[in-house]
Amino acid sequence: METQNQEAVIHKCLLPRHLDVEAIIRKAPKGKLITDKQIRDKLTEDYNVDFTCAKVTGISIWIIANAAEEDLQSGKKHITPYWRVVTKDGSLKHNFPGGTELQAAHSEKEGFTIVPGKGKKPPQVKEYEKHLIEL
Repeated sequence: METQNQEAVIHKCLLPRHLDVEAIIRKAPKGKLITDKQIRDKLTEDYNVDFTCAKVTGISIWIIANAAEEDLQSGKKHITPYWRVVTKDGSLKHNFPGGTELQAAHSEKEGFTIVPGKGKKPPQVKEYEKHLIEL
């Protein structure tokens, strides 16, 4: 039986800290959007790793969104604008506090037009590509 020399391939995966994710979200000013993929890509670049874990990043975004909404409800003015985070196709995030309805309401206050989803697809920001921030 012949054995082959196989070289182990090691990939570096980043499990991002909430504060790093939040700092990137805060870079999106009023009237701009950022995708969860852009957040992961920026973290991957900043930390010089092969990729950033999508699951952990998504959990961080969810935690940040819930904390921000709690802060907003308690009267704080300077909160992380989590509603500016959309999926890579411009869809709103159903797991945010208040679902896509509250994200749509925040987004519309900033001047975005929300297009209803078709079938099971969530609503999307109209022409979202024009509003994406460059990191």
